[in-house]
Amino acid sequence: MNKMKSCLLVAFLVLLMSMETTFVLGADKGKGDSKGNGDSKDKGKDEGKGNGNGKGKDDGKDKKEKEKEKDDPASTQYKILEPNKKTGQERAYCQAKGNCYYKTLECPAECPERKPKKNKKTKGCFINCGSKCETTCKFRKPKCEGYGSICYDPRFVGGDGVMFYFHGAKGGDFALVSDDDFQINAHFIGTRPVGRARDFTWVQALSVMFDSHTLVLAAKRVSYWDDSVDALIIRWNGKTIELPTDGDAEWRTTVGDREVVVERTDDTNSARVSVIGLVEMYVKVTPIGAEENRVHNYQLPSDDAFAHLETQFKFNNLTDTVEGVLGKTYQPNYVSPVKIGVPMPMMGGEDKYRTSSLLSPMCRACRFEALPAAFASNKEVAEY
Repeated sequence: MNKMKSCLLVAFLVLLMSMETTFVLGADKGKGDSKGNGDSKDKGKDEGKGNGNGKGKDDGKDKKEKEKEKDDPASTQYKILEPNKKTGQERAYCQAKGNCYYKTLECPAECPERKPKKNKKTKGCFINCGSKCETTCKFRKPKCEGYGSICYDPRFVGGDGVMFYFHGAKGGDFALVSDDDFQINAHFIGTRPVGRARDFTWVQALSVMFDSHTLVLAAKRVSYWDDSVDALIIRWNGKTIELPTDGDAEWRTTVGDREVVVERTDDTNSARVSVIGLVEMYVKVTPIGAEENRVHNYQLPSDDAFAHLETQFKFNNLTDTVEGVLGKTYQPNYVSPVKIGVPMPMMGGEDKYRTSSLLSPMCRACRFEALPAAFASNKEVAEY
């Protein structure tokens, strides 16, 4: 009997242990499934996020890179060869992949040189190794009707091709372009005749800031205008640059992986400036003439020619979030807020783009963060 009781007790204990194990396994399995489903949900969420953001980002990046390749001057990817021995026309060997890959282009007889040395007023040869695959003759001056131009009482033509006016303020400094790698500010001069509600303004100086470097171009204040006298001021990291007038008539320096080149495009008051990989610009110093003063009723003082800059920019590798009075017009899908068709379509933004000085990278919408060395002196440049 005792033996039977013992067997029954053992059997009961085995059964109990078996049931407990089943419950534990069931609970773990349920917990595992629940966790698994949760993980699956999270995984699905993560995968959806990854597929959406990751793929979308990659696709966007690919598209962006393609746009860059399309817009970016593959046109300038070439090697200069020896000129044609018979005619002296300069030649270039194209290295950009595309229509012009491995082709040799020769400058037209009308403009045999890229940089005319004997008479800088003549047209220069522009070599395009991009999709156009051609050489053309052009004056090396800012084109006030072209994309990226700033002329007159500042009239802008944006990256979207829309013309607008931005008057800023007399004595004010504003960010024209602010991106991850560089910023361009402008100093405005102006006057406000009695009875006018706003200033007449012009761009007197520009600063290009990148890394810890600054390049300043400014129009010198002159009482009377003389085309034969150079009124263009150029400063690199706070030091005045004397631009040669003979030979290639250029100044250049290399900092890190960027080359900075300033070259004369006329005997006086005109230059082409390039910071490789960032920006190319044509700059011209010009005055307000007596007739212009009379027609627009500027009422300028007789002892000030109000020398100012006419400029045209060409940018490389801008990001999609570029900012600035001009810069934002290069954003993808940008829609201009100005009224099209009116005589003077006005662009606001003074509060967003005002900086404390010509060399300050700080404004409400600015993106560029300069290194401390970039805050060089701008004394006697923005002097109005």
